[in-house]
Amino acid sequence: MNGARMTDQQLTVLITGGAGYIGSHTVVSCLTAGHRVVVLDDLSNGHSEAINRIERICERTVTFYRGSCLDAEYLDQIFSEQSIDAVIHFAGLKAVGDSVRLPLDYYRVNVAGTVNLLSAMQRADVNRLVFSSSATVYGVEAEIPYRETQPRGSTTSPYGASKAMVERVLEDLALADPQWSIINLRYFNPIGAHSSGLIGEDPHGVPNNLMPFIAQVAVGRRPYLSVYGDDYATPDGTCRRDYLHVMDLAEGHTKALERLNFRGFETFNLGTGVPVSVIEMIRAFEHASGVHIPYEIAPRRPGDLPEFWADPSRAKAQLNWTAHRGLETMMLDTWRWQSQNPNGYSSEG
Repeated sequence: MNGARMTDQQLTVLITGGAGYIGSHTVVSCLTAGHRVVVLDDLSNGHSEAINRIERICERTVTFYRGSCLDAEYLDQIFSEQSIDAVIHFAGLKAVGDSVRLPLDYYRVNVAGTVNLLSAMQRADVNRLVFSSSATVYGVEAEIPYRETQPRGSTTSPYGASKAMVERVLEDLALADPQWSIINLRYFNPIGAHSSGLIGEDPHGVPNNLMPFIAQVAVGRRPYLSVYGDDYATPDGTCRRDYLHVMDLAEGHTKALERLNFRGFETFNLGTGVPVSVIEMIRAFEHASGVHIPYEIAPRRPGDLPEFWADPSRAKAQLNWTAHRGLETMMLDTWRWQSQNPNGYSSEG
């Protein structure tokens, strides 16, 4: 929309995928910062109950639209009904394994859905965007720690390829039309939950990520954790990743909104810069929760890298953002969420 409003701290922000894990925490962060939030989510990965709980946490109202970025008419309706200043785009499919089985679904939802959203934004004269990308775009060849100056590499799944494709689309759009302001955030491994215990990670079906699987074992929903490989060239033989608290990640988006007064395309890593192994994660959770986590060693999964982590210095210098919640806080908040909501959002209270 008009550039003058972007300098004002009170923005109306459309958050696609705002009922999902990262999206819901970012809605809280934006509301806390004083912005007005409109959420679009088709609830394929999100939960309508998350919106109710966000409103309890923030004592603010969230305008919610149930629908998909693939629905061009519905997008036009939202932009005509709401005076949107900027968009944070999370909506998409995110399971690496599923993407190998269902590549067309991933390219349609993640790539075509984003192009659809950008077209609707263009029709509405809204040209400020924060995009949810992934560290997977660095590819298998990248040296660690990953730095934004490194080129995109060879991705190992349609999921990763879809994120790399969207990044290219956004770069080309910003180059073709200088009115656009786009910040591309490459995530590492978000875990944890809001400190209230009211919102957290509640994946549909079997979790694809380590932390919700550990938490579900802890509350008895799963009998044990499978650790995929213990013979990597790492200190304890298990994979190492850069885990950051989901609220730190959410606050990175709020910082990105504050920077959307430039023209062009910028990329930032959001991570801690500190790798943690699978075994270290299990031990840290056991220490925080007091619950033993049984696990079994399973064969390596195809495409898993031994280790990678971020160089987050650019985000610190230019976004004034740093991850400041430590591993213990991540574990305590995860356990608070899961123990108070053993069945996720279907729990009472």
